[in-house]
Amino acid sequence: MSLDFVTGYLAETRAAVEKLDAGAIDAVAKGLAAARDAGGRLFILGVGGSAGHASHAVNDFRKLCGFEAYAPTDNVSELTARVNDEGWDTTFVEWLKTSRVSKNDAVLVFSVGGGNREKNVSMNLVRALEHAGERGAPIFGIVGRDGGTTAKLAKACVLIPTVNPAHITPHTEGLAAVVWHLLVTHPALKVNATKWESTK
Repeated sequence: MSLDFVTGYLAETRAAVEKLDAGAIDAVAKGLAAARDAGGRLFILGVGGSAGHASHAVNDFRKLCGFEAYAPTDNVSELTARVNDEGWDTTFVEWLKTSRVSKNDAVLVFSVGGGNREKNVSMNLVRALEHAGERGAPIFGIVGRDGGTTAKLAKACVLIPTVNPAHITPHTEGLAAVVWHLLVTHPALKVNATKWESTK
């Protein structure tokens, strides 16, 4: 029984990978590269497991791609102060305001649902994205389900396909890591070698 689950989950993963839109991934890579090459910064937003992705991706985009990148969830003191004093919904938008996000910068979102104002889900993402859009900052996303607000406002967005409604979250978060590692390896973005590949 457990082996059946494992083989089934891996089969779902293969199916989802095969359905990924290579053109969308390429568009995200080129869009991010354009922002970096113009001297812009990259702000990476994510909640829960996606906050962990954001932190890891900040490292990769900085170290491998020469991008000035940040994630609001990396500063737990500021994050929890904002939650405590102002509320969860405004944490990311107020952080972006303090960072003076502009049309020269880019915003990258990791999210299972992408945020949804109508359903009042991930409103901190929704408000941040609306502000970024008002400031003219291009938005990019790696999201699941229908992509939510992220997909609606994004210049380019990778949608992780739903192959089993019971496994939307694990497949979205798992394959988001695959996609961002593809991005930081993409020739439009990568400027520095990864350690093990450079060690003979």
